[in-house]
Amino acid sequence: MTNPAAMENTPHPAIRYTVALCTHNHVERLKRTLADLGKLEPPWEPWELLIIDNASSDGTAELLNATDWQGLPARVVREEKLGLSNARNRAIDEARGEYILFMDDDETPAPEWLTSYEHAIQNHWPDALGGRIEVMFEDGDRPVWLQDELLGFLGKLDHGPESRRLTEPGTPIFGGNFAFKTRLFQRIGNFDAGLGRKGSDNTGGEDTEIYRRMIELGCDVRWVPNAVIHHRIQANKLRRGYFIDLHYRQGRMEGMRKRGGKPRIPPAYLIPQLWRAILAVIQQWRSGGGNTILRKQMNVAYFWGYISGWAFG
Repeated sequence: MTNPAAMENTPHPAIRYTVALCTHNHVERLKRTLADLGKLEPPWEPWELLIIDNASSDGTAELLNATDWQGLPARVVREEKLGLSNARNRAIDEARGEYILFMDDDETPAPEWLTSYEHAIQNHWPDALGGRIEVMFEDGDRPVWLQDELLGFLGKLDHGPESRRLTEPGTPIFGGNFAFKTRLFQRIGNFDAGLGRKGSDNTGGEDTEIYRRMIELGCDVRWVPNAVIHHRIQANKLRRGYFIDLHYRQGRMEGMRKRGGKPRIPPAYLIPQLWRAILAVIQQWRSGGGNTILRKQMNVAYFWGYISGWAFG
């Protein structure tokens, strides 16, 4: 489905950048994101805004049809197959730009976000790029139990102030703020549709998986620290249970993948690991109190998820 206010669905080889925004049932968050996109500094080269409505049923389609784009070169495409990876793969198919830049529907890009990427692209012409993600608490104050080491699980990413090439698996770029040569996917394949959020299912991992795939293939991946996006955190994520569930799902996914064709009986070494993780929670609680134990609880959830995924996934 294409927005009536959109550009014609014909190839535009002159377009350099496609900003791809995938959204699912976040109509209120999307309103702010669209307003913030209107504040972007325009790049020197032609660009387009491509919005993928991923089977939304909450009024998102009506919002997008009624939006006054005020000069933004916007197109809207509906993808009925639920899942963030499916939406991103549809964006790759639909993109008219030489580069495709991904962001999420609950983010606020800095005004110079797009031009910072343009500067890096024109200087290096890399296969992929990633930028800094800051956390913005939208619905209230930061909880006392939310320690700095946990902010990465809310999307915070910072590989330092210097622009450089990324070559190590331990320095990933995140899906809330990364970019690719559009034709690169013909070489490396698309996002793994078995990973990534699907509606209320909070499973992730699709962004780090494709990053590791690029590193293994020797792709040129650049860190662009000035391409900053602010991830707006809503109250429903400021719960301990959110972090525990996130880690449980990650462990379950890893357990299923690691098992492969092996027997469903989990390896014996997992039980002592789980037990040590439980003891670490108890020890941390005794020494630091309840506001310091969440990271240890997440480790317990991960190992329990890993065992569950291996046995039942």
